[in-house]
Amino acid sequence: MAAPGPQKEHSLKNWWHRSGRRASHSKPQSATLDWTIESPPAILYGPPDESTGALVSGQLILNVKVDQLAFSEIKGFLNVHVVQKRPFQNHCDDCANQYTEIKSWNFMPRPLAPLPKGDHTFPFSVLLGGHLPATTDSDLCSIKYEFNFYAATTSGEKITLHHQLPVSRTLAENETPHHSIRVFPPTNIAASAHFPTIIHPGKSNTLQLHLNGLSRIINPNTQGSRQVETWKLKRINWRLDEKTKTVAPACEKHSPAQPGQTTKKGALRTETRVIGAAELSSGWKSDYTPTDSQVEMELEYKAFLPKSRSHPSPLCNLRAQDGTEITHNLVVELVVVQEIAPLNRPSQVQATGTARILRMHFNTIVTKEADAGVSWDNECPPLYNEVPPSPPSYPEAAPSYSISSLDSDDPELANAVLALRQEVAAQGGIDGLPDAVSTGNASVRNEVLEGRGSTEGLVNDN
Repeated sequence: MAAPGPQKEHSLKNWWHRSGRRASHSKPQSATLDWTIESPPAILYGPPDESTGALVSGQLILNVKVDQLAFSEIKGFLNVHVVQKRPFQNHCDDCANQYTEIKSWNFMPRPLAPLPKGDHTFPFSVLLGGHLPATTDSDLCSIKYEFNFYAATTSGEKITLHHQLPVSRTLAENETPHHSIRVFPPTNIAASAHFPTIIHPGKSNTLQLHLNGLSRIINPNTQGSRQVETWKLKRINWRLDEKTKTVAPACEKHSPAQPGQTTKKGALRTETRVIGAAELSSGWKSDYTPTDSQVEMELEYKAFLPKSRSHPSPLCNLRAQDGTEITHNLVVELVVVQEIAPLNRPSQVQATGTARILRMHFNTIVTKEADAGVSWDNECPPLYNEVPPSPPSYPEAAPSYSISSLDSDDPELANAVLALRQEVAAQGGIDGLPDAVSTGNASVRNEVLEGRGSTEGLVNDN
């Protein structure tokens, strides 16, 4: 799966399936594991090549139910678990399940003293890379983020905790709709469409459609047999196609490594389903003239929400490094029929029996609604009442000294120290110089009086 660094399989995945779900022990456990997530929901903001990821932080809670309990290890793992529902080899667990480790924690890097009865918390955090895929569940595969925690006592008892973390991705909507122009030869019909490229499941969207070039004059140089050819719009069909593509990899058993071979075997699986469709026979404005016929309309469409368990929700766009990809396409079909009328008698319309289907495809991105959230790197620190956004600034005051603060028993020495302090202060530093000095050290006194500038040996009287 898409993960930073080389892909490696979780060493405890089989152990979890074998021992984590065994029948309950006859005696109650001496400790239990629980967790709490302290961060906001894991949402990846922006496309995979621009997103900075999502921060997830929380605490592992170890509840000891006996007076004292010694542990040999306490660990945790975060894995991306991909389930291939149409695996490379049927009835093979390794072909159907792929694990990629994202993060691991060792909450007990060194032996701990026996823990007393009560709750003990261990913080954990992880930054999910922006290139990682979002949680999804399609008919071909599912992608899940699984937290596995376990603790082992010195007596051999094992306590496990398994949780899934939903991860979603959202993209910002464009401020202006996308503009697309399509031409349909051999006719002169041109379609101009304005539509949003990013939509949300269950939310209504509008496609503004404008058609021109629907009529033309046939045989314009012949005076007697000039006719008007008109293509009249009769029906509009639209649908939202959702295409899922994945590569089901083969396990080591069914894809033995060959000398010099770097890639594994894999089977391409694809599936397309319709997540929204409608047929319209009216609802547009038309103006048919011999020289310039036009049609304008606003087409409302949306990705339907599920009505039952047999119709899963529309999936969001996804692109993973292992080949899994989910894309959406808005298909609009215009059914037009040809009519002929004399130029001098345009009301005598005659159908020719010719019809055309004008088909247009628009790439569409289905994504989760942002809910006014922001990426973790754009969050501002909290502000409190009467506290400015930055620390206050203080004006620099020039230091002042007086002879009265120095040893008055030796005025000559006091004057020398004062001069020395002013000289050092002018150079930008006054640390280490006392306000009052002792004249007990005769050599230091002579050095100060001789102006050598040394302050070592001065003793503060305070």
